[in-house]
Amino acid sequence: MTLERPSSVSAVDWGRVIERLCFLFPPVIGVGAIGVIQEADPGVPGLAWGLFLVGTFGYTLLTIGMMLALFVDARDVRSDSIAAASSKGTASAEESSSSNGDSRSKNSTSTNWTPSPWLYAAFALLWAPAAGVIYLARRHRAAGTKAGWNGWWLVVALSLMTTVLGVITAVIAVVFSIPGLLLAAVALTGAVAFGTFPIAIHQDAAYVSARDGSWQPNPGLFLGIALVSLFAAPIQPVLAGYYLFRRRRSTGTP
Repeated sequence: MTLERPSSVSAVDWGRVIERLCFLFPPVIGVGAIGVIQEADPGVPGLAWGLFLVGTFGYTLLTIGMMLALFVDARDVRSDSIAAASSKGTASAEESSSSNGDSRSKNSTSTNWTPSPWLYAAFALLWAPAAGVIYLARRHRAAGTKAGWNGWWLVVALSLMTTVLGVITAVIAVVFSIPGLLLAAVALTGAVAFGTFPIAIHQDAAYVSARDGSWQPNPGLFLGIALVSLFAAPIQPVLAGYYLFRRRRSTGTP
């Protein structure tokens, strides 16, 4: 008798859940960072401490969610891969028994991916965002990523323009000693980078990779680099520019 997974669990697309959890990390980390660096009196008592608590507890909740999602999805992918390999092995054995040749099949090398649920869950406990993006990148290589809206490149381009404009504005603010303008430039650039850029480049890479083009970007890989760019600002415009350039060569847009 075979055990069936509960419909409430099997109906959930855990790959999508992992993506969404990865998208939520930048805003939560950004809120916590604001609380940490808010040394001056913001005019609202306890605001800095409150932001820090929101960031801390938000990160903890996302980590727990990531551990659960990785464990369940890795378990499902592993069981499906083992079942597929078993049925493939049975079919190969039947074919070899009916042939007289001693040459091996060209498809004898298995491409099945059998991730360890416990390993990824433990990785998420130590470093949830990294565990999520590495898993998504590896999952894409094995099964692909569902494509969505074809206009996410517009958000990537907007992020690039906002960053360039923010840098120019910040330079002007420093040269002419305008603190308010500098703060506004940093806030706008940071909001766009933390809120939209990682989501946009991942979703658009998923769309491009689903096409039969010459370029097949890995959405998980680009998401990981986008997350790194949040803490190494010069990477963000370089990554966005490179991505848009490669996208144009592959699809003709933008």
